[in-house]
Formats: sequence, structure tokens, C-alpha cells
Amino acid sequence: MTQITLVQGDITEQQVDVVVNAANGSLLGGGGVDGAIHRRGGPEILAECRRLRAGHLGKGLAVGAAVATTAGRLPARWVVHTVGPVFRPEDRAARAEQLASCYRESLRIAVGLGARTVAFPAISAGIFGWPLDDAARIALTTAVEVDPDLDEVRFVLFGAESYETFERVWAELGRRWG
Repeated sequence: MTQITLVQGDITEQQVDVVVNAANGSLLGGGGVDGAIHRRGGPEILAECRRLRAGHLGKGLAVGAAVATTAGRLPARWVVHTVGPVFRPEDRAARAEQLASCYRESLRIAVGLGARTVAFPAISAGIFGWPLDDAARIALTTAVEVDPDLDEVRFVLFGAESYETFERVWAELGRRWG
């Protein structure tokens, strides 16, 4: 049975098989989690992302999709990049499905790589403006519903507010795993 773990910390320091990057569609780095992963992971990640863009991802990575690269200098084996949706209340239902797809697709790729442990940030809950309670509910519910063949799905939350929100939502969901 997969264990769900919540930790407050820096996703770039996680010793797991897969670190999930809340990327932008260009795959060429950015701010927040994306910038931190590219900076700490080093030029190997960017070089592989550029190869993907030169190949079948010429127009970039679509919202809700995911793709894997090396982890470069990170203490993980791979980075799975996924593009979360920007929150817009008038289009919440469709965008919530895209956000859930980020988690589903990342888990599918991680399992396909042979990973046993995966670390996620709170996708779309930063500059993309997704309300933290809703982002936590979508993330945790999707991970439970997918029920991947993994030892651990870890949510690495930056800051006390994010951690406490995920912890409260996880308790409300009844901690159905772990």
C-alpha cells in the first residue's frame, strides 16, 4: 500500500526517485519550484528539456501533461515536469480536471520509470493562483484514486501555511492511506 507523506521543506533536497516539477509550458525554467529545480539540478536538466523542445515537444508541454528528464544534480533520479493550470473561477471545473491530470500523469510516468518514491509540490498553488484548500483536496484525492504501485507519495510543502492546509485537508479526507 502506498504511503502518503506530508513534509514542510524544500523539494530540491528530497531524496526520492522522482521529484515533480511544477513547470511552465516552455520547459526552459521559470520562477518558484520550476526555477529552484533548474538552478539546483544544473544544466543537465535544461539541456534535456531543450532536446525535448527540439523534438516532439516543439510547441511546449500542454497543461495537464507530464514528461520526464534526468534530475541532474538533485538527490533524485528523475524530474517529472508537469504544467498546472492557472486558476480562473469561471472555468474551475475544466481546470480542476487539468490539475488532477498533472498528478495522474506524473504518477503514471513515475511508475513507468520504475520509481518507488515520488515528491510533489503543491502544483498551481503558487503564482498560478489556485486556492490552497482546493489544490490540496485535488492533489490528495487524485493520489488516493490513482493508487499507484509506489512505496511513497510525498507532498513537499513550502511554508507553514501550505503544510498546515495539506495536513488539515488530509485529516478531513480521513487519511485513507498510510
